[in-house]
Amino acid sequence: MNMDVENVLLKNTTLLSFASPEEKRMIPHGTGHFPSVDMLKEAIRLVKMVVFPDFFDKQRNSATMRSYFIGTSVEHLYILLSREIAHGLRFNNVGLCDESDTEAKDLALKFIDLLPEIKRLLYTDVEAMFNNDPAVDNYGEVILCYPVVNAMVNYRVAHALLTLGIPVIPRILTELAHSETGIDIHPGAQIGEYFAIDHGTGVVIGETCIIGNHVTLYQGVTLGAKNFSLDSQGHPINIPRHPIIEDNVTIYSNSSILGRITVGHDSVIGGNIWLTNSVPAGSTIVQRRAVPTTFIDGLGI
Repeated sequence: MNMDVENVLLKNTTLLSFASPEEKRMIPHGTGHFPSVDMLKEAIRLVKMVVFPDFFDKQRNSATMRSYFIGTSVEHLYILLSREIAHGLRFNNVGLCDESDTEAKDLALKFIDLLPEIKRLLYTDVEAMFNNDPAVDNYGEVILCYPVVNAMVNYRVAHALLTLGIPVIPRILTELAHSETGIDIHPGAQIGEYFAIDHGTGVVIGETCIIGNHVTLYQGVTLGAKNFSLDSQGHPINIPRHPIIEDNVTIYSNSSILGRITVGHDSVIGGNIWLTNSVPAGSTIVQRRAVPTTFIDGLGI
């Protein structure tokens, strides 16, 4: 190797190996490995195989074979999640190594117990998408092709893990879906049954958003925060700051619904609407002409 090349490589390896003050401040100091993004992708693959058998693996010729392969996938999912949850607990500096392993196994088992309900909810989402899109020919097309299915699998799994108190992993899962589909759903959001997102690209749903049943969103919809409060140190305070969307609401493309407001049930919000006030049940909100306005407190989504 050329001496100049070797010197440059060695010099910068030394510099990069040094933990800077910024790195020490930002990197968690828990023991063990961080959760593996690749393993969490595998966990989602296993969930899809269990929830939508025959769609994401080989078709089974009998109920016995179906049960065997689902059982194998569930067992693999439990083992995988036990390990990754333990990494997540240590990432968040929760407990010692042995204690984290024991707690992780318990939490993974509790998640497995939630899988039938996750499956039920996901099939309501598939049906909602089928009923809202005349371009689709059958339910299988929705499951195989529509980005909302991938986004909702990741969200429903992430939300379940978050309710169990598992750190960091729920955010990884929803950000994986965000990267893949352009649909950004915080795992803390509460979303009811029969939820549909048509097209999906650019949809944002904030952490404290509450969405009822039979709600449909179109591309570019933001359910975000108008602003947020700061504590005495200048850090954002995590309080309810996102909209409440009641049952049977449709929100068309590129509308922004901001702040802790309520969109009453059976309402329709037209496209390109900027909404920062609650609207009663049965409302139809459209913008008939351009309305010039300024918005000052646009802090955060």
